[in-house]
Amino acid sequence: MKPVSGHGSKNARPARRRAAYTEYSGREREEHMSYKGYLFAHFIGEKKDGEQVYFSVSRDGLHWRELNGGEPVLRSEIGEMGARDPFLIRSPWEGKDGNGKFYLIATDLRIEAGKGWEAAQYSGSRDILVWESQDLVSWRGPKAHTVGIPGAGCVWAPEAVYDEEQDAILVFWASMVDKKQRIYASYTRDFKSFSQPFLFLEKENHVIDSTIIRTEEGYYRYTKDETVKTICIDFSENLHPEDFREVKSETLGRLYGVEGPEIFRLDQGQWCLIVDRFAAGKGYLPLVTDRLESGEFRILDDSEFDMGVSVKRHGGVIPITAEEYDRLCAAFGCSQEQKA
Repeated sequence: MKPVSGHGSKNARPARRRAAYTEYSGREREEHMSYKGYLFAHFIGEKKDGEQVYFSVSRDGLHWRELNGGEPVLRSEIGEMGARDPFLIRSPWEGKDGNGKFYLIATDLRIEAGKGWEAAQYSGSRDILVWESQDLVSWRGPKAHTVGIPGAGCVWAPEAVYDEEQDAILVFWASMVDKKQRIYASYTRDFKSFSQPFLFLEKENHVIDSTIIRTEEGYYRYTKDETVKTICIDFSENLHPEDFREVKSETLGRLYGVEGPEIFRLDQGQWCLIVDRFAAGKGYLPLVTDRLESGEFRILDDSEFDMGVSVKRHGGVIPITAEEYDRLCAAFGCSQEQKA
């Protein structure tokens, strides 16, 4: 779907310009940038200061340690005074908006304030929160940008993926519209102006919490079925909403009470899917696979991973370089074990 004008966007289609590799835009940049760890932005629950942005790091994507002494790294004091479901993306463009630029987007919501889930769904914020940084340490923001369609009851769990066909970033989120949760989307190049939002995913059941990863084959999308509380998968060679097709998964179909899926590649060449076990209050559980197209994953035993001290809730993971890893540890404090 082509971007259309709206929210300050003057052109119906973004002008073409050369894009560098990110984890979303192809594999060629792996030849130029060697990732040596992972950064996980997340929140920790509906308690005082729990709905703010926390950082954790990992060398292998399976064993995590909190930064900043387990305290929030970023806080929102605008809108609903909370930031849930933070998601990180590395800019795909060279130059001023270069490879060193990062964006963090989050849900403008704080359940701890006491308004309740019904208000959060039907009369919540239609904004996303946006921070930006050149180095993952110093951040500007948050700024609130209205992306939800008129009448939407909420804008939840915003995420983003680079669309090579459009040379633009597709931002997508869940909104309650006409008493049904659907996934909507919009295009941006700077997280300041956004195209007119459009319907990106609707199923018979309510759906929230979509995440997308690009591979050589195309785009795999993982979404929470909000009605039955499981994760479903679909795939497309492009990001056209009508082209996605279901990928069946017996593993995920039997895994109930989970949400907030995130997926990333491990050093060993495997793919790691993590899901938030919200119903049991246990935080994230990793699953791994060698073949995304199979839809099947192996659920890791507790002895094979360590999510750290805090119970981590919905967030996003990006791969980082050794320099970025060391910079984060130097700025926010990191255990000796994690530095080794």
